[in-house]
Amino acid sequence: MSDQKLSHESMKIERDWTFKKSDVANSFDNHVREQLPWYDLTTGIVSHIARHYISQKGRVYDIGASTGNIGKSLSDTIADRKADFYAIDDSKQMESIYQGPGQFICSDACDVAYEKFDVAILFLTLMFIHPEKRADLMSRLIAQCRTGGAIIIFDKMEADAGYLATIKWRLTLAGKIAANVPADQIVAKEMSLGGIQRPLRKSELPSTAVEVFRFGDFGGWVIEK
Repeated sequence: MSDQKLSHESMKIERDWTFKKSDVANSFDNHVREQLPWYDLTTGIVSHIARHYISQKGRVYDIGASTGNIGKSLSDTIADRKADFYAIDDSKQMESIYQGPGQFICSDACDVAYEKFDVAILFLTLMFIHPEKRADLMSRLIAQCRTGGAIIIFDKMEADAGYLATIKWRLTLAGKIAANVPADQIVAKEMSLGGIQRPLRKSELPSTAVEVFRFGDFGGWVIEK
């Protein structure tokens, strides 16, 4: 049986999406690649960008680490530069199967006392943090980012207005269909995200944020310090 087929059969999508269930955690890697066909491409982009800012004996935060995808992609750089790597996620189920480097901190990202760092990565994370809390989190991260460091954000943005917004949304759907995700799973996942996933507004990013990736409503930005 293929991994893709296993993912379809093993993950039950609840009415309200959650990362705090064992079957979600265990199937997450397959599931996210089905839902976001560019997942591995953007992981490589994040890793490429991050290594340009990580100093010797530096510090890196992976905020919303899930199973450790970003950490694994940076493991050689972390080891070579003897950097401290902290994976942050509030799901104990994800912690139990974490495969990345460094220390796992099981906590709400908004409750962590961040120390000075070279790189903070928020990879598909902010959209699951309530808008009321995001401004404070971003402010604290910018304050703790060392000169010469960076904050890397890849996330879903609120849709543009007009016909182009519809086209961009269909682009994301087309990617899922191309990955052979069953239509009922696409619909179930979208409905489960209601009130759970809150896409970013561009105004929530500082004016210094530089866009480095775009696919439909999803984008990537780098904030240099």
